[in-house]
Amino acid sequence: MAADELTIVILSYNVENLLSGCLDSVIRSQKKTDKWKIVVIDNASVDNSVRMVRNKFPRVRVVANKENIGFGAANNLVLKQVSGPFTLLLNPDTIVYPEVISTVLEYLKSHPDVGAATCRVELPDGRLDYSCHRRFPNPANAFIYFFTGYFRKFSGYSDNLIPQTVHEIDALCGAFAMFKTSAGKKLGWFDEDFWWNGEDLDLCFRLKRANWKIVFIPQVKITHFKGSSSGLQATGRGSAGISTRIRSMQAGISAMRIFYDKHYKSGYPAIFNFIVYTGMSLLKIVRTFKIKYLNSQV
Repeated sequence: MAADELTIVILSYNVENLLSGCLDSVIRSQKKTDKWKIVVIDNASVDNSVRMVRNKFPRVRVVANKENIGFGAANNLVLKQVSGPFTLLLNPDTIVYPEVISTVLEYLKSHPDVGAATCRVELPDGRLDYSCHRRFPNPANAFIYFFTGYFRKFSGYSDNLIPQTVHEIDALCGAFAMFKTSAGKKLGWFDEDFWWNGEDLDLCFRLKRANWKIVFIPQVKITHFKGSSSGLQATGRGSAGISTRIRSMQAGISAMRIFYDKHYKSGYPAIFNFIVYTGMSLLKIVRTFKIKYLNSQV
């Protein structure tokens, strides 16, 4: 892959119209002097996504997978080939506004100790997508968050608690995540044990452990139609069926288990680990019931 200053990687699954809008917004924000390369990875969509990109955006490289291999593995196919100094991961269900990409890129270029950066990620109604401004989970705050829903108020997830200046955070989300390519490559990019969900959190955890900073830049923003592929969020604009939603939900619970096993399990006694795993199993049962019988988001 030829070296460009920035490689933009968009992993897509069955969101043809949103992907078209996303690419339009990226291309409109690119100046003639910008050395950007755009790569779309299609994870075996059954809609017309691949043909649409090839016909409407001929300069965009398309990698068409024959099966859905998950978020981390699919991204790694391209990420391990990137030779340019900066890489942006962007969700297809996003709209990028002018100056967003260039602002974040310039910040990374001028701060050698920062390994990754993100902007403000908003849901369609203007609320903050809390995933773009996260603290690392631990057993205590994860329990409070998943079983009461109140943890956001006390953890920096609430808009009124977030500083309006550039500041360091624990973790960003894959909806808009710009990395120094060298940092990602040194860590091997994504852990492919995570099929969907959690792989961005894990990569941030490892970046921090390697003494890289991760920053949040609130002065620029994108809009995220969150959940469009999975069907798990009311903010999505997709039409995912029940089987896709259940598979996505199960992958999310599995990601919790993998993250816990990888980063926390060894630090707690067996009885405590048993309680944590039981909680995850109960959460899976509750969410499956909601999807199957209440036809609701999780």
